[in-house]
Amino acid sequence: MKSGLVSGSETRREFLRKTIVAAAACTLPSGQRAFAAMPTNYDGLKSDDFLGSVSVLTQIEDEKVFTEGPAVDRAGDVFFTNVPVSRILKWSPRTKSLSVFRDNSNETNGLYFAPTGDLLCCEGGANRVTRMDRRTGEISMLAEQFHGKPLAKPNDLCVDRQGRVYFSSRSGVEDPDGENPKAVYRIDPDGSVVQMLAWPEVHMPNGLVLSPDESKLYLIEAHPDADHHRDIRIFDVNADGSLQNGRVLIDFYPGRSGDGMCIDSQGNLYVAAGLHKTRGTSETLDTKPGIHVISPEGKLLAYRETPVDTVTNCAFGGADLRSLYVTCGNLLLEIRTTIPGKASYRPER
Repeated sequence: MKSGLVSGSETRREFLRKTIVAAAACTLPSGQRAFAAMPTNYDGLKSDDFLGSVSVLTQIEDEKVFTEGPAVDRAGDVFFTNVPVSRILKWSPRTKSLSVFRDNSNETNGLYFAPTGDLLCCEGGANRVTRMDRRTGEISMLAEQFHGKPLAKPNDLCVDRQGRVYFSSRSGVEDPDGENPKAVYRIDPDGSVVQMLAWPEVHMPNGLVLSPDESKLYLIEAHPDADHHRDIRIFDVNADGSLQNGRVLIDFYPGRSGDGMCIDSQGNLYVAAGLHKTRGTSETLDTKPGIHVISPEGKLLAYRETPVDTVTNCAFGGADLRSLYVTCGNLLLEIRTTIPGKASYRPER
C-alpha cells in the first residue's frame, strides 16, 4: 500500500477514506477480483436451462414508488414493500389482486417469513428489526440498538434453523452521527445482538442468504462510490452462528452490484443487479439489469433482463417453490424457474 501526503486538491477526509479502502483491500486474498469478475458480455449463457420468461403481475401506483423486500407465506401470497410511503403490499396469485397489508410500516425494506409464519421486518425508518405475529397482528421488537447506539437502517435479513436472525444494516454512503456503522448482525434466540461484520471490513452490506445446508452465508456489498466493494462475499458459518473465512465469490465492479437475492435448492444464487441507465454514481452499465443466476463457485449461469429500473430483490414461492417473484421499479414480476427454491423458504405454518 502506498503512503504519501495529502495533496492540495485532496481533502483529509478523502485521503483517509482511500487509506481505509486500500487497507481493507489488502486483507483479501490476491487475485480475487481477477478470477471472480463478471463477464463483460453475456453471450453463451444457457439461461433457458434455469429461467422462464418474465411476466408482469401488477403495477404499483402511489405518490412515490420504490419496491423492495419480497417474501412469500405458506398460502402462496406475496408480500413486498413500497419503502418511501411506508407500506407493505400483498399480491394474491389466486385472485390476482393487490392490497395494502400494512400502513405506517416505518419505511420497511426487507421482509422474511419465520418458520412459525410470523413476518420479520427491517423497519429502516425506525432503525429496528421487528416480528409481526400473523395471528394477532402484534408487533414485537427484535433489535434496535447495539452498545447503546441506534442501528443503522436495517436492510435485509434471513433466519437459520436454530432461529438465529442475520441482518444487514446501512443508512447511506455516510454514517449519520450517533448511529452504529454499516454492519451485519445476528440476533440469537435469547434476544442478544451480535455485531459480526462492520466497516471497513464491509462497505455497504445489502442482501444476504444462507446456503441450503446453512454452512455458508452469502452477502451482497453494494457501495455506489468508486474503489469500494461491489460484489458478493461468502463466509463459512460455524456451529455457534459466527462467521469465518470471508472471501469474494463474484465481483460486479464497476457495474451496479446486486441488491437483494435468494437461493435455490442446489445452492445457486438468484441476484437482482444492474441498471438500464446511470444514476449519478460511479456505477457503470457493465452489469446488465435483471436477474443473474450464479453458481456456488461464482460462475454466471443464466440471466433474464427486467424491464425498468431499479430491480431490487427476489423471492421464491408458488406451490412448487419455482415461482421467482421480483420487485422492479413500480412492478412486481414473476419468472418461473426449473430448480425450486430451498425448502426453508416455505414457512411451516
